[in-house]
Amino acid sequence: MTSDFMTMIAGLIAERGVSVHRFEFAYMAGRSAGGGRRPPPKMERLVEEYRQAITDLRVTLAPVVALFIGGKSVGGRVASLIAAELHARAACSGLVCLGYPFHPLGKPESLRTAHLSALACPALIVQGERDPFGSEDEVAAYQLSRSIAVTWLRDGDHDFKPRAASGTSHTAEMAKATDAVVEFVRRESAPANTQ
Repeated sequence: MTSDFMTMIAGLIAERGVSVHRFEFAYMAGRSAGGGRRPPPKMERLVEEYRQAITDLRVTLAPVVALFIGGKSVGGRVASLIAAELHARAACSGLVCLGYPFHPLGKPESLRTAHLSALACPALIVQGERDPFGSEDEVAAYQLSRSIAVTWLRDGDHDFKPRAASGTSHTAEMAKATDAVVEFVRRESAPANTQ
């Protein structure tokens, strides 16, 4: 949660008046504490950690505050697995995924999209055009729910960084990502969209 990417995007979103709350999965906290680079645990465990983080956060938030869940990469994937359930019981207003891992690195045939085809929760995926976990060309062939909007960042990689020759900059693409997130949150928080 304290990576350069997360610190930058959280700061940019907060500057635009949207409150951001971060938490760290236990395996990532272990890495940060010098435990070495270990793979993530089973998805079920990550889902339970995410649910607990939401429960803990709801204790501090007013009940009427619109809550959007999401995350970067695996955090967004975990959030996407519980978004429909939470949205159905009005426990979240939407989903935001930054750099969604549509498939494992180098394995485009192993898709992580089955649950995204029927997702009823309003969702935004912000993705770099050349993200190795799901490029624009790859994602165009996927069957995604109509509730999912995708914002593409020009020449961006998994951290939204474009190549030097692209004609854009990381700063510009991060600003574009921030604008997309803030616009989505404000639109889905509007009174006409509340349940």
